[in-house]
Amino acid sequence: MKATERADSVLPPAPGADRYCSVDFADSATTLPGGQGYDLLAVPDSAMSWLVSRDLAAPDAQMYDVCAHRMRTLREHVRTLFAARVEGIVPPDRSVRALNEALTRVPTAPLLAWDAAQGPQRARAHPADQAVNHALATLAADAADLLTGPDADRLAACAAAPCDRFLVRTHGRRHWCSTRCGDRVRAARTRKGGVVSNEK
Repeated sequence: MKATERADSVLPPAPGADRYCSVDFADSATTLPGGQGYDLLAVPDSAMSWLVSRDLAAPDAQMYDVCAHRMRTLREHVRTLFAARVEGIVPPDRSVRALNEALTRVPTAPLLAWDAAQGPQRARAHPADQAVNHALATLAADAADLLTGPDADRLAACAAAPCDRFLVRTHGRRHWCSTRCGDRVRAARTRKGGVVSNEK
């Protein structure tokens, strides 16, 4: 798969990505027709841009190759867990462990701080250079919430091969992550003389 970030190739967020940042995280790399694709976490700069644009890190946070690699690794575990939920199978233990390790690495809630100058306040317990740990904990918590919450049954994989993104269905017949994927499937069905539904 070719990694690219051209604006014309990056798909819009899938349904549910506005409510679950873990869906957006899982979909930050995908396969496109013609053997093309993109990975928005491929290098430290793009990985940091992804975090900052989703309010998961401050613009001055530090990002290293090892941090971007950790993001990509957790993303693969999240994708494995999502796929297992969609397929109704038990995921590998290593993916469950990876999510739990990310969940417990740092506190996700601002802690109480108190000093003479500013009085009581809520503050993050981690320094700026540990922002990736905090972001991964937030993403892991969001994935766990989705997998165990009321929307879990609506989690789906895009049915427009070769797209491999996830979505949270807005209605029972929704099986595509984007209009582009839906149009591609409808066009293929029309060429084959198949029945085309009005799924959006």
